[in-house]
Amino acid sequence: MTDYTTVSIPKELADRVEETIEGTSFSSTSDLVRFLLRSIVIQHQQRGELTEAEFDEITDQLQDLGYLE
Repeated sequence: MTDYTTVSIPKELADRVEETIEGTSFSSTSDLVRFLLRSIVIQHQQRGELTEAEFDEITDQLQDLGYLE
């Protein structure tokens, strides 16, 4: 059995994410967050660390999705 933890995001951001994932394969905000975090962790593990350019690209993507301001 997998244990879970809760991550809090502002309601406004959650609403924006819900709008963003409409029509995608993501069924919830949690699905999208898990996907993004796994992607970041996998990149980090494969290379040992993220380059500054990769970090900037991830930051831009999270900003586009409304996770960062």
